[in-house]
Amino acid sequence: MASTLFNQNIIACIWDFDKTLIPSYMQAPLFRRYGVDEANFWAETNALAEHYRRRGSHISPEISYLNHLLTHVLAGKMAGLNNKILRECGTEIQFYPGLPQFFDFSRAWVRAKPEYAKHGIVLEHYIVSTGLAEMVRGSAIAPSIDGVWACEFIENPLQPGFLHQQELGIDASAEIAQIGMMIDNTTKTRAIFEINKGTNKNSAIDVNSKVTPEDRRIPIQNMIYIADGPSDVPSFSVVIKGGGKTYAVYNPTNRAEFEQNDRLRHAGRIDHYGPADYTEGSATVNWLHLQVEKICDRIVADRESSVASRTSRPPRHLTDAPALGLNQKSAVASQQATFL
Repeated sequence: MASTLFNQNIIACIWDFDKTLIPSYMQAPLFRRYGVDEANFWAETNALAEHYRRRGSHISPEISYLNHLLTHVLAGKMAGLNNKILRECGTEIQFYPGLPQFFDFSRAWVRAKPEYAKHGIVLEHYIVSTGLAEMVRGSAIAPSIDGVWACEFIENPLQPGFLHQQELGIDASAEIAQIGMMIDNTTKTRAIFEINKGTNKNSAIDVNSKVTPEDRRIPIQNMIYIADGPSDVPSFSVVIKGGGKTYAVYNPTNRAEFEQNDRLRHAGRIDHYGPADYTEGSATVNWLHLQVEKICDRIVADRESSVASRTSRPPRHLTDAPALGLNQKSAVASQQATFL
């Protein structure tokens, strides 16, 4: 007998990272370690596309900073940079108030009511970032998340002829040399659909495979996307269109970020916004808690409605009665027919 692939009783909070979970950019500890001027690095990165254009070449702005990091390694300014060092730098990342504790205590929301527990509802947290995956994996938040989509580097690339080589040499001086994964503000939407279809949990499901709505692991209407601003508009749009919720955060000390989020809300890009404060009782936590409970209530209602629609009423005993008139006999016959 056919059955659905997933129970669809999972809720996903999908998080941007820089300026959403932390006040600045995650690469700051990396620049400090190598003595690289952070402001100058980003100024050069932002100027790369125009300078290459003048030379007759084209470079995607989204890939510029990854290439510029590799150029720093090649030029010796970040000599020896590898994934281990990126993870070590990740330990220095400072989060907004309430993190990473929020990621753990929020999971209890879906177990708070007996009807939620009855249906086995689960809350998952995912990071989808244009930052560096290894730094996220080295950060304090790593044990509290269910998956991360971010940029990755390859150390010591395989050389031509590697398929015919019996043994691969071990190079103790590993160093990043190639881009392994690139996430930009548009490809973030691909990560949303991977979470939606469950490709991160079942490798047999390709993100481009046609999967019916009832067979998707986490319906988009069960998602909440949280980010800091306009660069996440493509992801906001996908989630809103799919019936999910969107929320923007701002640094409480930065009025410009507040105004930016207010414009996003008036433009219909987000459902709501609030300060990047994840302590219990904050406006942001209260809003997220409310939305998670609303999704839980809908999941319960949908699942119980589905059960009711697939089952019939049980038969009841008929009481003995005196001889029935014609109209009464018809009523009993009609009642008995409903048991079939």
